[in-house]
Amino acid sequence: MKTVTSMLWLQKRIYWSLVFSLISLLVSCGVSDIPLGVSSLNSRYTEEQPALSGNGRFLAFVSNRNGNQQLLVYDLETQSFIPTPRLNRRETIAESPSLSYTARYICYLTSNQGRPVIAIYDRAMQQSQILTPTYRGWVRNPHISPDGRYIVFESASRGQWDIEVLDRGPTVELDIPNGAAVTVPQ
Repeated sequence: MKTVTSMLWLQKRIYWSLVFSLISLLVSCGVSDIPLGVSSLNSRYTEEQPALSGNGRFLAFVSNRNGNQQLLVYDLETQSFIPTPRLNRRETIAESPSLSYTARYICYLTSNQGRPVIAIYDRAMQQSQILTPTYRGWVRNPHISPDGRYIVFESASRGQWDIEVLDRGPTVELDIPNGAAVTVPQ
């Protein structure tokens, strides 16, 4: 009878030991340790697919904040989010962001009638434009050049993954730093 009583006593000690360990773990990882709020980079939600602008100031990433997937732009210098009106829509998913030099242009993958398409968001104009609306193949992994003129991506239009370059044309307003010289191709 003595061994049964000591076994129960030992089990109770282990049980309470585990309870106190878990409580101390929860207290040490409390809500106050996780930076949250409007201007916080990290949150309790999944954040993935980061992309850095050419000048290193802006960060774009895909987040699951507010219960839906959205593309966010964060200014590392001011440590605040940049407003991007009309970029995220409830019925579409934006992913694989890529930024131009000063993050004027945000190239990303979205869906149009169930198919992935490449879109570009102009922060100066505050509007998105689909660049591959009638593209025959599947597309993925878009990247924009620092000046915003060229977009490179993978496509499966020939039945295999190939690399393609999309030239937005010589009339596109380039994303260049203030005072930089623009060279015109001849």
